[in-house]
Amino acid sequence: MNDRLDITQYMNGVGQAARTAATAMAKADTKAKNNTLLALARLLREQTEALQVDNAKDISAAEGAGLAAPMVDRLRLTPKVLATVAEGCEQLAAMPDPIGEITGVKRRPTGISVGQMRVPLGVFGMIYESRPNVTIEAASLAIKSGNACILRGGSEAIHSNLALWKLVQQALTEAGLPATAVQLVETTDRAAVGRLIAMPEYVDVIIPRGGKGLIERISAEAKVPVIKHLDGNCHTYVDAEVDIEQALVVTDNAKTQKYSPCNATESLLVHAASAAAFLPRIGAIFATKGVEMRCDSTAKVILSQVAGAQLVDASEEDWSTEYLAPIISIKVVKDLDEAIAHINKYGSHHTEAILTTNHPNAMRFIREVDSSSVMINASTRFADGFEYGLGAEIGISTDKFHARGPVGLEGLTSMKWVVLGDGQVRG
Repeated sequence: MNDRLDITQYMNGVGQAARTAATAMAKADTKAKNNTLLALARLLREQTEALQVDNAKDISAAEGAGLAAPMVDRLRLTPKVLATVAEGCEQLAAMPDPIGEITGVKRRPTGISVGQMRVPLGVFGMIYESRPNVTIEAASLAIKSGNACILRGGSEAIHSNLALWKLVQQALTEAGLPATAVQLVETTDRAAVGRLIAMPEYVDVIIPRGGKGLIERISAEAKVPVIKHLDGNCHTYVDAEVDIEQALVVTDNAKTQKYSPCNATESLLVHAASAAAFLPRIGAIFATKGVEMRCDSTAKVILSQVAGAQLVDASEEDWSTEYLAPIISIKVVKDLDEAIAHINKYGSHHTEAILTTNHPNAMRFIREVDSSSVMINASTRFADGFEYGLGAEIGISTDKFHARGPVGLEGLTSMKWVVLGDGQVRG
């Protein structure tokens, strides 16, 4: 399917099928959607071993092609990853169905009642790299929210994605819903992406999930709305008044629990009053784990006493960098004002945390930091739809319109106005 005309014809067929399926999904009853999700969870558990065989093909090819370790890590469908996405399907099945809910009904002086009903978006296109578990997360959210979706994973995960998609189609068919409600673009030709993001007659919204380059390209070229975040330059700020022991545990987790996710802390800010007590101890933890520390001059002087510490002078670029690796930038700030200003200037509006025992400072931080998730005394790694109780997430949005932060069920819906009358006419 290398010919551009064939790609256009193929994608048009996928789009038409999705639009037809979206009509059926919008009116599907809750039981059918839940039955699909429960069937999918069952199939994921039953087929764990077979899925790992297909996944191994992608892992082997990725390693052979010299893909970076974080990319290979994101490809892995371990039993734990599969158990988590299966549990996510079950969580979604147990959640209330948002579709058809009418809220905010108010009686007007004319006698009409006006409210809003929650409805599916219709068809969303999902373009993602590496993580094949996104196939299940996107499919399960589409099913529960009454949408159809067109999924286009990266070529590096093609075997894994195809195997997962077949289970989704099996679950849909078992529950009496159209298998075309979830479609996977079966070609790795990049021209398919170009067509997917430029067919508003079939697709209502595009959700890219992957590296900054991919998302910038999609945002620039799409002819349909895009829900996106470009990168995850997340901050942890250690305040003047702080439980040092707790701060060590949380900061360590935020950086080193896993290096590749977009919610890992990439920059550590420490109040000058806490720096002498906190930095040598967190520096020792980072040194043991091989984390390179890119420091401002004050942090570097304090950390120079740490045996085995990998210290580098931070450049201006470091404050804006999402490393996705065992590297962290560290800066000592004079007060909360400087910390907030630094985050709002250099951050990516993704996730930031304050570690403090000062309640007014905590409240100022969550009010004034302009990010989609702000946290008090918790690891930035919690910025995740599953951890937030959304069942699963389609991605993280750093936009301010429609959806912000982890995008779950409600982020895949819209509202339409509903007017209830009894023969009223406008004078």
